[in-house]
Amino acid sequence: MRNLCLHAGVDDVGFVSIDRNELGDQRAEILNLFPEARTLISFVCKMNREPLRSTARSIANTEFHHVVDNVTHIGHEIVKKLEEQGIKALNPPAGFPMEQESTGNPWVISHKPIAVAAGLGQMGIHRNVIHPKFGNFILLGTILTNADMTSQSQPIDYNPCLECKLCVAACPVGAIGADGHFNFSACYTHNYREFSGGFTDWVEKITDSKNSKAYKDKVNDAETASMWQSLSFGASYKAAYCLSVCPAGEDVIGEFLEDRKTFLKDVVKPLQDKSEMVYVVPNSDAEDHVKKRFPHKQVRPVSNGLRSKSIKAFLQVLPHMFQRNQAKDLAATYHFTFTGEENAQATVIIQNKTLTVKKGHIGNPDFQLIADSQTWIQLMAKETGVLSAVMSGKIRTKGPLKLFKAFSRCFPS
Repeated sequence: MRNLCLHAGVDDVGFVSIDRNELGDQRAEILNLFPEARTLISFVCKMNREPLRSTARSIANTEFHHVVDNVTHIGHEIVKKLEEQGIKALNPPAGFPMEQESTGNPWVISHKPIAVAAGLGQMGIHRNVIHPKFGNFILLGTILTNADMTSQSQPIDYNPCLECKLCVAACPVGAIGADGHFNFSACYTHNYREFSGGFTDWVEKITDSKNSKAYKDKVNDAETASMWQSLSFGASYKAAYCLSVCPAGEDVIGEFLEDRKTFLKDVVKPLQDKSEMVYVVPNSDAEDHVKKRFPHKQVRPVSNGLRSKSIKAFLQVLPHMFQRNQAKDLAATYHFTFTGEENAQATVIIQNKTLTVKKGHIGNPDFQLIADSQTWIQLMAKETGVLSAVMSGKIRTKGPLKLFKAFSRCFPS
């Protein structure tokens, strides 16, 4: 099987049983996708390093798109060969398109934990898989099969991540904390500006504009051209500088170890010094970071288009949208009760710049909120106002309103 995959063009490959503990949190989804799944084939395809390091992001994105096409083609060829041998198999997309109707994860399979389980690397501080030889200059593919393998792959016993913090230094929105914290909202808002959420925000800017002048007041010509390019040639990443500057991996680390000052000057500093628009949610940690760390970059306040379509999704996404620096002086326990189409109870605890979400009501609350579930979802989407919801009795609160305002500051939109 390994030889078959290598002959098809993969740069490395591993095999993981559906029963492995590492797949526990997505096993049900995998079996729903392919009920006969027995073994997962995880593989990597290398990307060229210099294109990804370019300050001209069209060059970097062309490399991304080319290798994504390779992953798709190689996965197709492997499935074809397996079918010829009477083995059922399918290859989910490398990343996008997404399952937009999903109320949970928008992807059909999470490639990263599978790759780690298959011995193809470990997660770095920047939340990308680092292959021991190729570094993070890889893209991942997964194939589901109904075959049982005679042997399996195991995770590598060390992490290639150097924790050099170059990804921390290069990220324009401060999404990667030096302490390992990751701000999903910051990364998603800027790097994925021309993907689903940012596209939604752009369309709404069009529909909210009375004429072309009003539109140009909201979106400049360069932004319009960039969105056209993404729509025409594939959605483009705005940064991904964390990948660009990572020196980990046997094939990559040499130039970093030989002359770190030159590596910083040639690889990291050009991305830091680049004048560019940086997309941030207003009043977010990312906005504060750009203004303080990169004053030469242009802050562009936007909505990231992320909206919860259910209470379940709302509770799931809270940790990913949490802005810890907006909560530096907050210590409170919140009880949420949702009624109507969705019934749910939850406890949200914010203290020491951390957030915890638990099912049910736990402990003594400092603030309580009871809301009709659909009204709350509409409120989050800004389709209704707080005042009208309170006046109609569809949202009721108990406790100091300043705590509710403090909670809202932690989740700017």
